[in-house]
Amino acid sequence: MAWRSVMVTRPSYLKLKQEALKVEQEDGEVSVPLEDISVLLLDNPRITLTTQLLSACAERQIAVITVGADHHPNGVLLPHLPHSRALKVMNKQLAMAQPQRKRLWQGLVRRKIRNQGGVLRHYGDERTGKRLTAMADEVKSGDSRNAEAQASRLYFPALFGLGFGRKQKRFHNAALNYGYAVIRAALSRNLVSYGFITAIGLHHRNEQNSFNLADDFIEPFRPLLDAYLLKQFPDEESEGLTPSHKAALVNILHQDIPMIDPDGVKTYSSVLAATETVVVSMSQRLNDGGNRLLLPLFEPVQTLGP
Repeated sequence: MAWRSVMVTRPSYLKLKQEALKVEQEDGEVSVPLEDISVLLLDNPRITLTTQLLSACAERQIAVITVGADHHPNGVLLPHLPHSRALKVMNKQLAMAQPQRKRLWQGLVRRKIRNQGGVLRHYGDERTGKRLTAMADEVKSGDSRNAEAQASRLYFPALFGLGFGRKQKRFHNAALNYGYAVIRAALSRNLVSYGFITAIGLHHRNEQNSFNLADDFIEPFRPLLDAYLLKQFPDEESEGLTPSHKAALVNILHQDIPMIDPDGVKTYSSVLAATETVVVSMSQRLNDGGNRLLLPLFEPVQTLGP
């Protein structure tokens, strides 16, 4: 399985040579075998690359991420329906009954809130952590009582400090947005690879969002990124995100985390591999009509914590 994330932040010329990505810059050049690459992130307006390279990336299911003027990810190149049974998967996705969709979303929200509670307990807030764990147990089908939003209102100020809000312009928010976008791109890559229609979500239904389904599945991963961020950058930085900050955030994909199946059995893999495992689990639920997914779990002993 591809395991390397490549981030290009300087003016460069990128091309395909002998089944490898060749990066040419003023002070030299470097080559990376395409078979090793899972994500290629392009973070400089003066990067030039060939269509031959883009085509090769698509064939190998490499997520090519672009950034905007604010240096935050704004686009991703995904393979065009490479799954051999894409139409079958799409038909089953479209035919999924609403009760099943609601139960799957319930499971995602429960795991997200439990992970949030675990992160808070790990960072010393036992009281709020236990409160969130109790809230997770009360999540209804479809999260009809909007426990996800209620939990977030408690969670972020408890983790990042009183007065913290997700809409504020500050270093930790910029870092969170960047890290979430990277995980979202990895999920999108796998969803497309397995034949899903990414615009059709279980819960998210924004008509202007082509990746509603990825936004469903990223939810239990978010607290893991939160914990990883505080390990890397416990204090607010005065400057904006630098290339070194971004490289550290992209590295979340290669951190080991536990996954927990519906029977409570744990396995361990990288975050990148976990994004594929969740999608495979969803494929299985399309076939058996079930509503319990294999999802990421936060543990205090995992490498995401200090």
